[in-house]
Amino acid sequence: MSDVGRGSQRRAVLMSAALFGMGTLHFVVPRPFDSIVPPALPGKARTYTYASGVAELGVAAALAAPRTRRLGGRLAALLFIAVFPANVQLAADSLRKSGTTAPLTWVSVLRLPLQIPMITQALRISRDAA
Repeated sequence: MSDVGRGSQRRAVLMSAALFGMGTLHFVVPRPFDSIVPPALPGKARTYTYASGVAELGVAAALAAPRTRRLGGRLAALLFIAVFPANVQLAADSLRKSGTTAPLTWVSVLRLPLQIPMITQALRISRDAA
């Protein structure tokens, strides 16, 4: 395997592991995820928490398997776009609530532009998949 192939595989495995971990947390400790579901969405926040957890686990599996990695990269990019409103909600809530710690506020705001490299990395994984 070439250095490019190993690098691409390493990126896919790392992204898969991160998504697997986060997807699992949606079920183990759902309350923090419930709290960032935008209130404008219809239905219960927990439904969105579980649905996004299932999506993250599914995308993690697709990224982990070389045969489905190309699709997994595309799905990861779409997932990162789909959860962006929840990240915006977290940042807005952090800025609005006086009891929020400064580190949490900074992290919630600074992570918003990090969605762009996550999306581009997912698309790169898709493009580099064999």
